[in-house]
Amino acid sequence: MARRVLVVTTEPIERDVLDARVGEHLGDERPEIKVVAPAAKISRLDWLTNDEDEARARAAAVAEQSASELPDAAPAEAEVGDTDPVQAIEDALREWPADEVLVVTPPDEEATWLEQGAGEEAQSRFGVPVVQLRLGRG
Repeated sequence: MARRVLVVTTEPIERDVLDARVGEHLGDERPEIKVVAPAAKISRLDWLTNDEDEARARAAAVAEQSASELPDAAPAEAEVGDTDPVQAIEDALREWPADEVLVVTPPDEEATWLEQGAGEEAQSRFGVPVVQLRLGRG
């Protein structure tokens, strides 16, 4: 049975980044991959008023783009997750048990209030290995 890797990303992941950053964790192995994009690009006011449509639409685009950039040999599903990345991980693991979680966010200084610290919190909360990848700009 193939290893299962849950990729939780708030940023689109381009193929060159997958090859350089994510690929180093996967090696030559072609695991089953599920991409979950939390709707975390949301203001506190929109979050408080449950005005999540724009954030969910953006997350759907991030999930689809990131999944489409995966190598063809790696079967992948893609979906939108909760606005809280850690809750999105918990929800995904409940439905799709993974062997490893890759949390992809911008660096904390560029992250939204919901993205900040998500990788560290996930590392301390879940019983599977969690790897934090921070994608810089430029």
